[in-house]
Amino acid sequence: MRTDTPWSALPARDHLLAGVADAAGAPVLDVVVPVYNEEKDLEPCVLRLHDHLARTFPYAFRITVADNASTDRTPEVARRLARTLPGVRSYRLEEKGRGRALRTVWSHSDAPVLAYMDVDLSTDLNALLPLVAPLISGHSDLAIGSRLARSSRVVRGTKREFISRAYNIILRSSLAARFSDAQCGFKAIRREVAQRLLPMVEDTGWFFDTELLVLAERAGLRIHEVPVDWVDDPDSTVHIVRTATEDLKGVWRVGRALAVGALPLDRLARPFGDDPRDRGIGGVPRGLARQLVGFCVVGALSTLLYLALYSLFRLGVGPQLANGCALLVSAVVNTSANRRLTFGVRGRGGAVRHQAQGLVVFAIGLALTSGSLAALGAASGSPSHGTELAVLIAANLAATVLRFLLFRAWVFPDRDRDQGGDRGGDADGDRGGDSVAVGDRGGDADGPVHAPPPRPSAEQADDTRTEPADDTHHELRNAR
Repeated sequence: MRTDTPWSALPARDHLLAGVADAAGAPVLDVVVPVYNEEKDLEPCVLRLHDHLARTFPYAFRITVADNASTDRTPEVARRLARTLPGVRSYRLEEKGRGRALRTVWSHSDAPVLAYMDVDLSTDLNALLPLVAPLISGHSDLAIGSRLARSSRVVRGTKREFISRAYNIILRSSLAARFSDAQCGFKAIRREVAQRLLPMVEDTGWFFDTELLVLAERAGLRIHEVPVDWVDDPDSTVHIVRTATEDLKGVWRVGRALAVGALPLDRLARPFGDDPRDRGIGGVPRGLARQLVGFCVVGALSTLLYLALYSLFRLGVGPQLANGCALLVSAVVNTSANRRLTFGVRGRGGAVRHQAQGLVVFAIGLALTSGSLAALGAASGSPSHGTELAVLIAANLAATVLRFLLFRAWVFPDRDRDQGGDRGGDADGDRGGDSVAVGDRGGDADGPVHAPPPRPSAEQADDTRTEPADDTHHELRNAR
């Protein structure tokens, strides 16, 4: 898996302004048509697409023919179209692979919105503007056409329909994908997202789409789906068996990389404040909701552990000793789990002190539960085991509320909020990536929100993007 992607966070999504793009001389939309030996269909496709965009698209556009190692007259047709039609360019790559062609052209494009479609134009072009509109407005990061949406109208054979639906079931079950159609040749992406995401995508063939979408979804990027009208091309040259085999290999590779954490998806995080859900609510301490959820989950699991241990110890000792032993073991486990999962403290620094403070909290819980058992024994003499458990559950609920308050205010206080220091005294200064990157990505709820990193200047952009010297025909013989 490639990991050589920029470290800085993505900038906040903004609505693209047509006047600014036009003044800079760059189109707003660059539609790539990847082709291989398509001398028959290329010219009708480009003519139809160019006419549709000229009539309906309100922004400047470009059509780029990405010829990846064609051996017929496709390069000649592409060059002729680039000479005769304004806003049409051609790229020539000496290696095959749709993914390779898209990565190469998208990486060199200066348009803020990048799209692609298959040369057969199976997808109705009326879906093109709805596809790119959420990207232009700043609402979404990627957009895909879906043939499997309820309102889509699709004409294709039973074999292809079965393969498509089976493939998406595999993606949902193995990679937990939530998008509905990974293989529809009708997609778009914002350029700043492509610049960070493309270096992580390894595939250069037909699995390129799926890998791009899975990584984007796992990184928390917003994917917009557009229902499309789609008519199958009976003359398609796609080799179904070979493509399906390569796709399954790609599913295994990506699933393994995600399982071992080999992908730095945190580099694709949007800055705090980009989403309305990031806005703080007055009077609510920072991270309280997330900490409550984590504490409840840990508390529920530790309560089950406590009850199981109590029942086990009760077989050989009296209720007071069984309660004390069970509560001690579960308290140690509870403190460790809350330290890491609820309050995001990592590293060994301060661990002993936290456990000591946790034992003080444990002593308070022990007093509550033991006092409850003593009161029950004094009241009924010899209560049943079920009655003992019911009393202990009630006592533990009361102790739980007090435990959370003590953990938050005393054991794991949020010192960063006031001092900007190291939470929990970790020796390595690791405050806990989860709580920073996901839960508290900005300042206090009532304090200022950190501004997104500045966009690169024109000079910086030129250092990382190579502009083709010719506007009509470009040779990329060493493309990846």
